Formats: sequence, C-alpha cells, structure tokens
Amino acid sequence: MVGARFPRPQVIGKQKIMNEYLVHAENLHKSFNDVHAVNGVTLKIKSGEIYGLVGSDGAGKTTTMRMLVGALLPTEGTINVCGYDVLKEVENARSQIGYLSQRFSLYEDLTVLENIRFFAEIRGLSSSEWLPRSMEILEFVGLDKFKDRRAGQLSGGMKQKLGLASALVTRPRLLLLDEPTTGVDPVTRQDFWQLVIKLVSSPSPDSGRGARGEGVSVIISTPYMDEASRCHRVGFMKAGKIIAEDTPSNLRKQLNDRILELRGEPLHELKNISMQDADIEEVAAFGDKLHLRVKDGTSQKVISRLGKQIESQNAKLTSLRVIPPNLEDIFILLTEFNHE
Repeated sequence: MVGARFPRPQVIGKQKIMNEYLVHAENLHKSFNDVHAVNGVTLKIKSGEIYGLVGSDGAGKTTTMRMLVGALLPTEGTINVCGYDVLKEVENARSQIGYLSQRFSLYEDLTVLENIRFFAEIRGLSSSEWLPRSMEILEFVGLDKFKDRRAGQLSGGMKQKLGLASALVTRPRLLLLDEPTTGVDPVTRQDFWQLVIKLVSSPSPDSGRGARGEGVSVIISTPYMDEASRCHRVGFMKAGKIIAEDTPSNLRKQLNDRILELRGEPLHELKNISMQDADIEEVAAFGDKLHLRVKDGTSQKVISRLGKQIESQNAKLTSLRVIPPNLEDIFILLTEFNHE
C-alpha cells in the first residue's frame, strides 16, 4: 500500500458544470406521520471536505444521509449533489455517490473480490473497468492479499474496509458514511480514519491540485466526539435540526478558559460539592474525572474556592486545573440551549 496513489474520480454519465458546492441541500424536512425526523437542515459541502454530522441516536443523521443519496424523498426542501438535482435526476446523482450504510450487507459466501465485482456490475461497470479498479482499491484499503478470502471469514475491521472498497468502486466524488465505526474496536476505528483522510488528501498524479487533488468530499455521521474532531467542519444535530456548525477549533473557542478538570475521590462527593458553587454551570463525568464548566472570567476564583470547600468536606482533591475544552463540552453546552 506504500506509495499507492488513488486515481482521480471519474464522472459517470453526462458532465455537469459544478457550482461552488459539491453538495447543496436546502431546508430539508422529513416527517414520518407525526414524527419530524429532520426539521430544516441545510448543508453546503465543498470538494475535498470532510464534514461530520454529529449527534446521538435519533438526532436525524441517518434520515438526512438517506435523503442525500435519494433513498428517501424529503417532505420539503431541495438537494443538489455534484450538479444534479437529486429529486429529478436521482440516478445521475447516485452515479457520483459512494454510500456505506450503518448495516452494510456483505455476501459472506462470496470472496472479497467477488463482492466488489457485484457492486461494480450493478452500477454498470464492465470487467475491463472494474477489475483493475478493484485491485487499486484493495491495495488502497489493505485487502489486496485477501482478495480470494470469503467475506464471512473476515474480521470485523476487514469487513469494514471491504464496505469502504465497495463504496469506492465507481470512483465517487461524494462518500456518505453512516456511522461506519460503530461497534468496532479503537484500533480499527483509527485505521478506518487513516483511510478516509488519505482518500481526501492524496493528490492525483496529473491533477495539479495539490493537497486536495482528488476533489472527493466525505459526509460522515458519528456519535463519537473524537471522530468529529478529525473533520474539517462539524454540524451538531439534535431533534432533526443542526444546532451549530463550524470547524472543531472554532466551536471549542466558545469555552476557552471555562472548563476545569477535577480529579480526586470519591467522585460522586466531588460532583455534589461542585454543583453547589454558584459559578459552576455544569458538572459532567469524563471517566475517572469531572469537567466543570464555569461562568466566563471565574475560573481562578472557582479553583481557589472549590479547593478549600473540598478539603473542608474531607474529600480528596488530586488536581483542579483549567484545560482546553473538547467537543463534548461544547455539545453539552449547545444542547442546554436547544431543548425540545
């Protein structure tokens, strides 16, 4: 896989003159009877961008993805993908999309290569097109040595890579990845993300377009904040709405100097003590420590005051310090101001 270059995307079907955005979805709504799964979502995604749809289960991420690929019709709104109106030219739009759903179905009796062949041929690729293309993809994802292994004999991480390979076989300009790392181990998640980043950033030999020569965009839905931090931009979703959208660094700036990390024991007692302080707005557990969100400009006062309070309660204080905020801190803050 070392030194492999991922080929430049190929436009299948009629050419379209692209506007500024590879994806432009405006005011999307989707209702199922009385349930408003998506409620006014607008997305504008440029070429070479990794965009994260981030939220908990039921936020509307999968429904949004399925509308973008044309699997669901919106109740209201417009969708343009790679210059095609998804509502009027769905097959042309789909020819530009690689889609990996939450429950990607492999044919376990088929080999790795046979699975990719199946997905290539149903999209109209001839053997002269799909065979060399498949070998390029398998080398890219690290499965070239396993091309003759049955899919049912693959590990979970290898099945995930095969799903990605199948989504890439038609040289898509847009990849839709719906929670692709849910339920896999941390090492496999890391490997998968390295492939996604390499796909977006690898220049094609003759493109002359530099670090983002491929022009491939990725929209990935995830409930994991550490994955969200890898995206170029993030849209936080709740109750079918995007409640905030920006780069991870800009989102985190909202809480600069307002997050304290508290370590000690017993943790539940430290939480109870912290919640009594008038300048502490939120207390959240992060493993064996607490994150305290304080009012603007009060961090040093809280550190001095809370340390004494903990000692007076016979609890143990190991450390209390200001730390950089993470995206989960931001998400907790945003959800407080976006109640149902």
